[in-house]
Amino acid sequence: MRNYHRVLSLTLSGVFAILLAWLVRWPVSADPGDSLPDHQAADNSACLACHGTPGLQTELPSGEPLYISIDPDVFAQSIHGQLGHACTDCHSDRSGYPHDPIPVENRRDYALERYNACVRCHQEKYDTSLDSVHQKALAAGNKEAAVCTDCHGAHDISHPNEPRTKVPQTCERCHSEIYDIYAESVHGEALIGEGNPDVPTCIDCHGVHNVTGPSNSPFHLFSPQICADCHANTELMDKYGISTDVFETYVADFHGTTVVIFEAIAPDQETNKPVCIDCHGVHDMKMVDDPESKVLKANLLTTCQRCHPDAEENFPETWLSHYQPSPDKAPLVYYVNLFYRYFIPGGLGPMLIFVLTDGARRTIKRVRGGQDE
Repeated sequence: MRNYHRVLSLTLSGVFAILLAWLVRWPVSADPGDSLPDHQAADNSACLACHGTPGLQTELPSGEPLYISIDPDVFAQSIHGQLGHACTDCHSDRSGYPHDPIPVENRRDYALERYNACVRCHQEKYDTSLDSVHQKALAAGNKEAAVCTDCHGAHDISHPNEPRTKVPQTCERCHSEIYDIYAESVHGEALIGEGNPDVPTCIDCHGVHNVTGPSNSPFHLFSPQICADCHANTELMDKYGISTDVFETYVADFHGTTVVIFEAIAPDQETNKPVCIDCHGVHDMKMVDDPESKVLKANLLTTCQRCHPDAEENFPETWLSHYQPSPDKAPLVYYVNLFYRYFIPGGLGPMLIFVLTDGARRTIKRVRGGQDE
């Protein structure tokens, strides 16, 4: 009886659509191969005559319902609606009535079959996504890997980063555990809790359409450069009283120097030296004075022992904590650096002058000796 009512409803809706199309002088044919004229001022009334009916759905071979109702107001407010796109721009195979049967087994297969429509207008972004961790997972047979419509939606597409909190909330649909950790981090609390637009979201570190991660790139090796995008930005850091020395001092110490060498000579190999995320955390970064911070002095030994299991209590004292040496911080290192800053040029400078003048004297003497002969 339920199927009878559904068929009756679809039939009556189809008849209404044909009558409406005739009234607005649109040529509608029973042949599914006939398509509507291109754009016709993007008048979607013929499609919405059926699909604007609330609660409309059809049943797929798997037994799952496929909801095919479209809220006209939601679509009108979407980016595509505002740009004046017609339904048939994406559903080019659905013009005419009745429609052909949907050639998929279940709702996920329908999503995977339909998202390729995005390529017609967004070829460049689609090509960029082909090397992403999502597309590689999809190619490996994981049908749950995210595609365009999973992140952007279908008929309700809006600006992906307005508001900016929308970005991590989109990723949360698949990565809820990571989202929960991020939400309590120094970055997540500032963005989600305070609405601060300056802190990084998922896409600032992992990319947008070319999403990368530890499974499809040397992410660990190049992660310091990701951190540098913000922490080496003087203008941005000055807003929050954060020194950009954190990056410069890392590159200058023995850990950072090794990583820089690896980047230059072996970009495809992982380094065994720690990078920012090894000490500060990945998604769970905390303020340096937070009791749970991995780099808080009380917790620093435990962090160091991850790479240096034999490290003793005074081991972290050898680290300058990203400070430039000064008379107040690491005075011994400061004065040793100061000594060599003047000693090296003061010692080598006169020696270089002596070598040059001695060479000139010998040359002059040799020339004069030759003239006397």
